[in-house]
Amino acid sequence: MTASPISERHTESLEPSWWGAILVGIIFLFAGIFVLGDLVAATVISTMLIGVLLVVAGVSEIFQAFSTQHWRGFALRVLVGLLYAVCGIMLITDPARASVILTLIFALSLIASGCIRIVQAFQYWALFGPLLLISGIIGIVAGLVILAKWPISGLWVLGLVVGIDLVSHGIWWLFFGSRLRQERSAVLG
Repeated sequence: MTASPISERHTESLEPSWWGAILVGIIFLFAGIFVLGDLVAATVISTMLIGVLLVVAGVSEIFQAFSTQHWRGFALRVLVGLLYAVCGIMLITDPARASVILTLIFALSLIASGCIRIVQAFQYWALFGPLLLISGIIGIVAGLVILAKWPISGLWVLGLVVGIDLVSHGIWWLFFGSRLRQERSAVLG
């Protein structure tokens, strides 16, 4: 039994296009370079966006508390929603100061996460434990470097992290698109 041309086209349409992946990669790469061009602005904008998301989450939580059939946990859900919304408003109204606080929390999280990864590295040594150990050490060092420059680092760290993330993700998409193109050429050629 042979496949019909319609089902072949349907299967092809479900596969990712190589040029679409490369286009996404280029967009991410240029966005990352743009962000890295002005770390302070990127940090402030990121902080404001986080604030907006917290306000939306808070309002959603409060709305959900009032729209449930059961009133169990109502006060706690309203309180959580209010906390989200208030924190979001604080981030939006003073993003520079908020970015300094977020950077402190980020640095402490890197250190804590690094410590946990080091412990886990020894627990899972046979399963690429050395890589986990290196990752943990890098996390601790990065957190300490951020703390050493804090509070000034609060004005640029979040922008730097977002920029590096965008660039690295863009590079991944470019490699992914290139790989798809090679595979398609091999199948067709």
